[in-house]
Amino acid sequence: MVTLIDILGCDYPIIQGGMANIATHKLCAAVSEAGAFGLIGSGGWDVDRVREEIRLTRTLTDKPFGVNIMLMSPHAEVISDMIIEEGIKVVTTGAGNPGIYMAKWKQAGMKVIPVVASVALAKRVERNGADAVIVEGTEAGGHVGELTTFTLIPQVADAVNIPVIAAGGIADSRGFDAAICLGASGVQIGTVLLASTECPIHENYKQKVVQAKDTDSVVTGRGTGAPVRVLKNKMSRQYLDMQKQQVPLHEMEKLTLGSLRRAVFDGDMDLGSIMAGQSAGLVKTVRPVQEIILDIYEHSRYGKGEIR
Repeated sequence: MVTLIDILGCDYPIIQGGMANIATHKLCAAVSEAGAFGLIGSGGWDVDRVREEIRLTRTLTDKPFGVNIMLMSPHAEVISDMIIEEGIKVVTTGAGNPGIYMAKWKQAGMKVIPVVASVALAKRVERNGADAVIVEGTEAGGHVGELTTFTLIPQVADAVNIPVIAAGGIADSRGFDAAICLGASGVQIGTVLLASTECPIHENYKQKVVQAKDTDSVVTGRGTGAPVRVLKNKMSRQYLDMQKQQVPLHEMEKLTLGSLRRAVFDGDMDLGSIMAGQSAGLVKTVRPVQEIILDIYEHSRYGKGEIR
């Protein structure tokens, strides 16, 4: 089977999550320069902004990188065409099935790696031509499913014949090794990179992640069809109270409108959406991206050649 390193062209089987408003050219380039695989997160941006981020990334690194497309975005279709024009070689997708774009991406010679939250979707995207799948469990930050990463990995690995990338709950070499032992070919990390020197989020956000304990995250929106894992704050408590009171969805959405940007850019830790996974409890300090990547890989038994 083709390895993940073959598909990505990087040194380590580690992918950076395509976090909306966070995965900019600065973070993407730093991850690729560290030997992992950087991603530009297109969620929340229009096509011109994503094109600019691609071109800025190329001024910072000549290493491979890709683009993540949130399929629910109103800009998904035009971005899907633009990345072909820009010569992007790897695309990851979230929030749905990328089947309608698969043929043109494959015709352009791109590697397509969808994020999946179930065995059924993993099998479906493999039939459509996916080169690998990112198996994301409910431990992850941001939009999540119901199943856990470490129950999904072996089930998906048994069901498909393409590389499986584990995402959700992985922040150190122990999580990396656990994923490999369960059948993954590599991992995707996000929360641990929030606390990196190069991550463009507000310092308040970084410190909130560093200070988080094991029980400090919560999932909002489980009953609305749009579950999101965030760190607990005033906004998340208000949202959950509104859910209990069966407040109409459009009223709850007023509370969350622009909330991620409030956290990322304004550092509002009360009314901002502080998207982060359960692994935040493992993140103890802000470090350079290269140190984070090397710590995960070189301290792993996989990186030392002890497990394969």
